[in-house]
Amino acid sequence: MKAALALLSRDVKLAWREGGAIGTALGFYLVVVAITPLGLGPDLNLLARIAPGMLWIALLLAGLLSADRIFHNDYEDGALDVLITGPLPLPLVAALKSLAHWITTGVPLALLAPLLGLLLNLPPKASPLLVLAMLAGTPAVSFVAAIGASLTLGLRRSGLLLALLVLPLYVPVLIFGVATASAAITGPASPWPPLLMLCGLSLASIVLAPIAAAAALRNALR
Repeated sequence: MKAALALLSRDVKLAWREGGAIGTALGFYLVVVAITPLGLGPDLNLLARIAPGMLWIALLLAGLLSADRIFHNDYEDGALDVLITGPLPLPLVAALKSLAHWITTGVPLALLAPLLGLLLNLPPKASPLLVLAMLAGTPAVSFVAAIGASLTLGLRRSGLLLALLVLPLYVPVLIFGVATASAAITGPASPWPPLLMLCGLSLASIVLAPIAAAAALRNALR
């Protein structure tokens, strides 16, 4: 237990200390949302309708920018070899690194969404459910990204390949995430069924993704 907490704390501290990946993700998120009204024009009703979708798409793309760093830095400096031979099972190592990515990237992006929603005329009543949906769905984003990061570990220009592998797997998260916020805006459908589906997707990813990522890591480090 102490070793697991130490690894999680280490990864979170390194991510905040370096700051580059987090800053890039937050900056990209802001830029994508900020330029959307410039492209679509000043139609406030249109912006309000597309706000949940645009915020979710921007979040998924921003999260992908830092996904390759889940294992890359430890692979480059040899720490990943030490972790594999250490006391922690490799699936647990993958899970902890995915959790650190969610804490340092998914949570800040989700909490920033209501502020950026103002640029898209997002109704204030939809902001709490939007944040709740993002907090429920972004664990799936980080844990699925870990699979792609492990599959592309050590490859040149892995960012594009990682996006091609992972983006199709994000489609269910996108669908249910947008449905949750849209139900709060337009009604009369209840937002809770899609929110529960998001929770189910995240739970399934937390259980299954570390196993797949660990298998890919073993193959990459042979």
